[in-house]
Amino acid sequence: MSAARAAREIKEGRLTSEALVQACLRRIREREPQIGAWAYYDAESALRQARALDRMAPGLRGPLHGIPVGVKDVLDTADMPTTYNSPIYQGHRPAWDAACVAATRHAGGIALGKTMATEFANNHPAPTRNPRDLQRSPGGSSSGSAAAVADFMVPLAIGTQTGGSIIRPAAFCGVVGYKPTFGAINRAGLKAVAESVDTIGVIARSVEDAALFVHAVSGRRLPDFDDQPPPPRIGFCRSPYWEHADEATRNLLETSASRLARAGAKVRDFTLPPEVAGLYTEQDAIVYFETARALAYEFHRFPGKISAALSGRLEQGWRYSCEDYDAAQHHAEAARIMLAAQMEGYDILLTPSAHGEAPRWRQPIGDSLFNKNWTLLGLPCVTIPCGTGPSRLPLGVQIVGPRHADARTLRYAHWVWQRLG
Repeated sequence: MSAARAAREIKEGRLTSEALVQACLRRIREREPQIGAWAYYDAESALRQARALDRMAPGLRGPLHGIPVGVKDVLDTADMPTTYNSPIYQGHRPAWDAACVAATRHAGGIALGKTMATEFANNHPAPTRNPRDLQRSPGGSSSGSAAAVADFMVPLAIGTQTGGSIIRPAAFCGVVGYKPTFGAINRAGLKAVAESVDTIGVIARSVEDAALFVHAVSGRRLPDFDDQPPPPRIGFCRSPYWEHADEATRNLLETSASRLARAGAKVRDFTLPPEVAGLYTEQDAIVYFETARALAYEFHRFPGKISAALSGRLEQGWRYSCEDYDAAQHHAEAARIMLAAQMEGYDILLTPSAHGEAPRWRQPIGDSLFNKNWTLLGLPCVTIPCGTGPSRLPLGVQIVGPRHADARTLRYAHWVWQRLG
């Protein structure tokens, strides 16, 4: 059941939060030994919260009333361990909730547990398996969030993205991922790795569910999905990395563009200006520089408890100078201004979510080549499942909107979803 439908049924008295939480817990007990989506969950606490919410007067109920939510284990929680998937923080109990977790609870949501993340939301894989094929990875770094939603363990899960950590896992698992405009959701209580890029978002089963969550925790306007918008003006952005996508992904995007044009959309090719197309190296410079400094304590105090992959990344980050960093930030800001002007004739862009199907389990979590630029530029992005690859595993298309145009981007992503999903 989708989060939006569950919220409506709870509001109308046709479903209780306790029954919904019980159903999620049954699924977790059945499937968690195979999937490994959870770093921690507390069944009794979730049921106590659900029963208390069921007794609450209707006038006091929020938009997420009674809905269980997974919380990525890089976000602090006062009532559950927060380990950032690192042995350095085993048993760590923060004294407070991250702002987005507190907002989730304030809106009536139930923090059911902590979903697995890669180590400090970097590239060292989590043990989680992809529910679509247990020999495949769900991607990362929001590995457990994507797997838990895809396997019907929970209707919503919070994710974070610095490169492609919401969009890519959602695409690999065949669900919806939404990375809002940078800063749309408060990041207090997030274990930062790149403070000028880190963005909190959500993994869900529908565009409507994703919009509901972000509305509930940020107060941003909820699109009216019952009111059909005019067909959008779509820029088909193959991106400079088009040849890095596999044949199935390229075919899916070409076919999707044609189908949307037949449905009435005005689809035109969209070529990124060189200043935007070349941002890949700037994104690396910014993220590596900031990550090295964000994890300086852990790197110097506990070098033996950091994976070789992350250790190498941190060493590389320290090699970037402040001048390198400032130049990269200056380039990124200029690119934001340039792209905003170029997008004025378009409502959304259509582009790949990932290179192809999910990688093998325990292999690298997948390249964020098709996500990094949009994340660095702070643009809202939505991935929609709409096809399968040669191994019958999910493929997605990515919808990118103008900065701070989240409601419009979600509305048009829903329009696309209805015609492709």
